[in-house]
Amino acid sequence: MQDLNPRIRRALISLSDKAGLDELAHALAEWNVQLISTGGTAAKLKGAGFAVADVADVTGFPEIMDGRVKTLHPAIHGGLLGVRGNAEHIAQAATHGIAAIDLLVVNLYPFEQTLAEGAAFDACVENIDIGGPAMIRAAAKNHASVTVIVDRADYAALLAEMRANGGKTTPAFRKRMAAKAYARTAAYDGAISNWLGAVADSPDGEANGFPPTFSTQYRKAIDMRYGENPHQRGAFYVAPDAAPGTVSSARQLLGKELSYNNVADGDAALECVKAFPDRPACVIVKHANPCGVAEADTLLAAYDRAYRTDPESAFGGIIAVNRELDGPTASTIVERQFVEVILAPSVTDEATEAVAAKKNVRLLVTGAWSLVAPPRLDARTVAGGLLVQEADLALYDRLYVATRRQPTSGEMADLLFAWKVAKFVKSNAIVYAKDGATVGIGAGQMSRVNSSRIAAIKAEMAGLDVKGSAVASDAFFPFADGLLAAAEAGATAVIQPGGSMRDDEVVRAADDAGLAMVLTGMRHFRH
Repeated sequence: MQDLNPRIRRALISLSDKAGLDELAHALAEWNVQLISTGGTAAKLKGAGFAVADVADVTGFPEIMDGRVKTLHPAIHGGLLGVRGNAEHIAQAATHGIAAIDLLVVNLYPFEQTLAEGAAFDACVENIDIGGPAMIRAAAKNHASVTVIVDRADYAALLAEMRANGGKTTPAFRKRMAAKAYARTAAYDGAISNWLGAVADSPDGEANGFPPTFSTQYRKAIDMRYGENPHQRGAFYVAPDAAPGTVSSARQLLGKELSYNNVADGDAALECVKAFPDRPACVIVKHANPCGVAEADTLLAAYDRAYRTDPESAFGGIIAVNRELDGPTASTIVERQFVEVILAPSVTDEATEAVAAKKNVRLLVTGAWSLVAPPRLDARTVAGGLLVQEADLALYDRLYVATRRQPTSGEMADLLFAWKVAKFVKSNAIVYAKDGATVGIGAGQMSRVNSSRIAAIKAEMAGLDVKGSAVASDAFFPFADGLLAAAEAGATAVIQPGGSMRDDEVVRAADDAGLAMVLTGMRHFRH
């Protein structure tokens, strides 16, 4: 009976991404592993002086149809799928001259990369791998004896396993690699299905719609102590292509493990601060809502102004900044208030030292982010379903002054500042701003007029003057009462989408109150 856990004697390697191939082949050669390969991989190995058998030599059949058919053969799949220790399988393999393959190393045609580069339909189709996924699935199914590697990041672990186990791999390692292999083929097929489904459903033949089925895959980054509440289990999964400058790709330097709410609030703070690229800016978030946002000439001044919007709510908040976190700013933050998380594109040594003095504060470095946010989809679950939409990345359709009075240049600057903030506040959202800083934020109210009142009350509680401020509303005013509440509080200029059946009434009320009102033509509900 054959050993169910044999030493690796025969390996098939077929790679689209050949990085690390020479080092892997050299290590396998030291173990006297026989190498089998295909096409460009075989040519590269031969060019580097390695002894390698072409797949065609193993199958007795040439590659045909521009390489579309080469590994789909019993000599390959029988070598991967044959069960070690099964007398019938062993006899059939002997009858047909099929030798066992102990190790499969494959990465697939770069379909996702080709698609991301905007390639034509036919080029995308040609980059759909057929033989690779078939071999991967076969080897993964037979992981009781066969090792499958689909990620070059695992080459080192493979070789360490072989060194530690006399040329073998352990069952636990093979099972882990098999799970990763199936995850890879699932993600690959999901990407193809999403793309082709969107193309097939689109009247113009472009993948600009939503496919009839939606597949996606995320990798677990953190097993959390609990979810939103202590009685709920939770975990954090990240996309394999998470962009730099996001909470999903951020690197934690200091502090306790991130919690479920830390990640959610950190994302809200970071995405908001990205809206202010021109000057040093700071955003403080509490329960997914900005409670203070400001720009200034220095980061310290920006933080100070953001904090003063609502010192009570800032307690236990999440802080994101858009410039390198410096020592004075970090020291002021941790000495002034209790903070859960600080996020910054980079951090000075002095700032790291200052934050480290408060051992529980989580410090995350995000790296630089793109000034132009790439298109993406947002999704949220509902009971038994998934809501998917394009991310809200635009700011306005067009700016139109609807009132008799035009806003001054200063008012216009504050209107646009408040409008940017309102986009990240839970609906119904009202934001008062003056001189590049928030002075009052009303969030998440069922009635827009109450959001106006609460924002003014919070400004009064913080000792801030709403008089002369600009006010933003994330959606239209259905009645004039919300607008009038802002005017009574002292706002002099208003920005809102417009589009209400009572727009004329609201404009008349603004004119009667001497307000300047700008319409954007774009709503920013946030639920």
